[in-house]
Amino acid sequence: MKTTKDKRDIIFKSLIVCTLALLFIPPVSAQDILIKDTGIQKGNVGGYLITRTQKVDESFNAGYSMYAMAYPLLKEYPGRDFQTGLFGTWMFPQNDEPLPVEKLYTDIEGGLGWWRDTEYATKTPKFIMGGVQLNFVGWANGTGAGKGRDWDNPKGKYGVAQLSPWVLWPPDGLNLKQGTSNKLFGNGYLPLPLTEAKAKTAGKDISTGNQSWTLFLNTKNFKGPITFFTPYFWSAASVDDARVEGLFLDQRPSKANKQYQMETQHIHSVQAVDSKGVHYARMAPTRYPVGSDGNTELLHRLMVYNKKALWDDVEAWFKGGKPADSKIKVEGATMQKFQKGIRSNWKFYGDNIPKEKRALMNITSYLDPNVTDDATLRVRWDGDLVTKTVENGQTLVTLPEYYKLVKEENDEVGKWIAVAPEEVPAETGLQKVSFSRAYEGGSKTYVTPEDQESCWKTPGPAAGPFKAKLGDGSTVTYYWYRFADQPALLNADLSKAEREEMQRRVELLHKNWTKEREYLPAPLIGELAELDPALLVTPPKGMEIGYVPIVTRQGIE
Repeated sequence: MKTTKDKRDIIFKSLIVCTLALLFIPPVSAQDILIKDTGIQKGNVGGYLITRTQKVDESFNAGYSMYAMAYPLLKEYPGRDFQTGLFGTWMFPQNDEPLPVEKLYTDIEGGLGWWRDTEYATKTPKFIMGGVQLNFVGWANGTGAGKGRDWDNPKGKYGVAQLSPWVLWPPDGLNLKQGTSNKLFGNGYLPLPLTEAKAKTAGKDISTGNQSWTLFLNTKNFKGPITFFTPYFWSAASVDDARVEGLFLDQRPSKANKQYQMETQHIHSVQAVDSKGVHYARMAPTRYPVGSDGNTELLHRLMVYNKKALWDDVEAWFKGGKPADSKIKVEGATMQKFQKGIRSNWKFYGDNIPKEKRALMNITSYLDPNVTDDATLRVRWDGDLVTKTVENGQTLVTLPEYYKLVKEENDEVGKWIAVAPEEVPAETGLQKVSFSRAYEGGSKTYVTPEDQESCWKTPGPAAGPFKAKLGDGSTVTYYWYRFADQPALLNADLSKAEREEMQRRVELLHKNWTKEREYLPAPLIGELAELDPALLVTPPKGMEIGYVPIVTRQGIE
């Protein structure tokens, strides 16, 4: 039988549990109440904007680079459900058909954008690496960043190693300077021979290649290599299934001809039906920057490379030759030229719309791609429903927000046609909806393992902790590790001797490939974007060569 004190304890604990539960119930906004009371349906816009490019010779199979325009896509902070990339690409390994397995999906597909798991999202996009292991069993977005938060089952979070001694990589994504708009973000991947090929992997007779696919940046305040995928990140899948041995980017060249697209999963939208049964929809105000000529530049100077561009000289250097020039040779490169034309399959989605009834939006009715040239994907936004504003000296166009579903004879699906706000009946209530969201960042903290026996503590860092306050409002804690002792390399199936050889090679890079040098081919137009200045660091005295900064925590302070 429970005593009075026992009953009081039970009641008290129950009250605590109920209170805590209430604290974590998402607040109901005025907009949610409005939508519930009026029958307005929540939804989202999603789809792809797809470019057209000329084919290049498949011998240009050692990486690529490009300049992607960085800008805030939405007028207002969109909330955590918002997910879209800006224009980018997918780099797959070059494999012969048929493959020995039914499904083999693996690539590098990161870029600029916003994602649902972005903890400290702002209107300014971030950059992630987006390496995908076999069929998405894991992925790596940067140093210490990958699938999920469970360090007991890391799923790719050890897949990227830090190379640069001058830039921090936060687990939430690489920050651009807040407010960046209409600036070119230069990025690309080329393989470096940082390791030797291996005949055994994880103790089995499975090979691992020697290609460390390295991210190179070209920004206003930083240029050069910053991080790389460890070869084991790719070959680990072969340990479990020998049929896929040798099919990943640790050994295979990259496909030269890639798709360049803008992938959008979730721009907030709402839908309603008037008393006549006509369907209307509205999307969150979506904007693009335009230049003085009235055009929007989206992608620029797509370059693809063969191993003459960089690999051959670096390989000879590591074997005792002269230092390789950091500037990538254009003799080992070619430009993948744009063709005029963009295809769109943007649609309105919602729980109330069956898959077979999702209709296309008529985006191409106000998007003119005929201003595109060989080097630059450029579009012009036309029509009375496109509005222009000027903010902080930057001209912006806002795409049409309102759409009407129009069906022709024998057309069961129809098409969403852009209309003026006054053409939407007031009874739908769509004009009263606000897409503004309160800032949600900071509810979770990125924390790496703190066990003294873990790879984060043994052998552990050489200096720290240090802190940096970032433009997204978060604070990162970081330490300086000897390059070969960083956690990613301790989880890369490397012996101590193999890691020490990597240390030797990276010290050569640190001495010779400084941040003042040139690397990627420069843009032919526009201005370069800047990284968040808080990400730029200086190594402690005595650690200028062979040491790298590793972020161990990111949160709100």
